[in-house]
Amino acid sequence: MKKDQLLSRLLTRRRALIAGAGAVGAAATAGVVTAVTGDGTVTSAPAAGPQPRRLVNSSAYRLQPLTGYGPPRAAPRRTLVRREPLLRVSGRGRTMVLTFDDGPDPRYTPDILDTLAEYDVRAMFFVCGEMVAGGRRMLARMADEGHVVGNHTWSHPLLTRLTRRQIRSQMERTSDAIEDAYGERPEWFRAPYGAWNRAAFQIGAELGMEPLAWTVDTLDWTTPGARSIANRVERGAAPGVVVLAHDAGGDRSQSVRALRRYLPELLDSGYHVTVPRRHYA
Repeated sequence: MKKDQLLSRLLTRRRALIAGAGAVGAAATAGVVTAVTGDGTVTSAPAAGPQPRRLVNSSAYRLQPLTGYGPPRAAPRRTLVRREPLLRVSGRGRTMVLTFDDGPDPRYTPDILDTLAEYDVRAMFFVCGEMVAGGRRMLARMADEGHVVGNHTWSHPLLTRLTRRQIRSQMERTSDAIEDAYGERPEWFRAPYGAWNRAAFQIGAELGMEPLAWTVDTLDWTTPGARSIANRVERGAAPGVVVLAHDAGGDRSQSVRALRRYLPELLDSGYHVTVPRRHYA
């Protein structure tokens, strides 16, 4: 091979290499590597290092689930299955709890709420599901004013005469109604007439509720007179006591008047009237 031909070939090869290197640099900027093969064909492969994000149609984002930005979910809370209801509550000092059953009733519940608000006291209301339908505003007020709403079944039946399926329906429907009107599912339940059985304890626990009975029964349902009702509360007052009264299920005007008598007496005697707190396992 002549010297001129060899020099021409070397120059041609050098120009090819320079051109190839330029192509590689340009392609790397674009995110691909361009390779020149021996037969002159060109292939493309992903470049080394981080790749640019491919543009995605905006509608595709709507199909992707959102990631959570809040705190991680807490472990599910477990409610123990009890063999008997709670009769008292724990608390510091002279703590008592007032409870009202069978409502809400538009004739008496608002007056009870007014008296509790006057003395800045919170209480518990064990409501019946069928009564909640006409008392949604009263449950909303209970939530706003810090009262606790518990489950007292749908229609106030004797649970010991019902099947497990019927008991669950009574409790579950009522919990649904309370959540819809009050804003939260109830954490407490009370058996009508104080008639408990194993099925009631088990189903109540499955629904996340603790069974709460009472320590002092005002017997206001017998309409003994406002003074008699107030006397029972004042005589039974003690730390941890749970008082049973009613705001529905009959003429409860005596219960309304009695509350106006005994509530200020309890407060003047140094009692802290409040609502219980749940302790989860």
